[in-house]
Amino acid sequence: MQKTISNNPSSLSEHVTKTLEDYFSILENEIPSDVYQMVTQQVEKPMIEFVLKKNNYNQSRTAEMLGINRNTLRKKIQQHQIKK
Repeated sequence: MQKTISNNPSSLSEHVTKTLEDYFSILENEIPSDVYQMVTQQVEKPMIEFVLKKNNYNQSRTAEMLGINRNTLRKKIQQHQIKK
């Protein structure tokens, strides 16, 4: 059986929701832009770095674990300037 992050009592989605609530409360009356991009950038890089380390920087295994194509992983490694 595959375990998911949501099996954790304090799930990732709860952390994201809390962080967004805090972010929006700081804004007061300002209208945010690119919230999707902001969240994606802040989550994607550490996720890729963590899974790469778990796989001893083996990109094929990392891509498989992440459920993305190896070439997509390589592009994201370059985009986020992730180094070994």
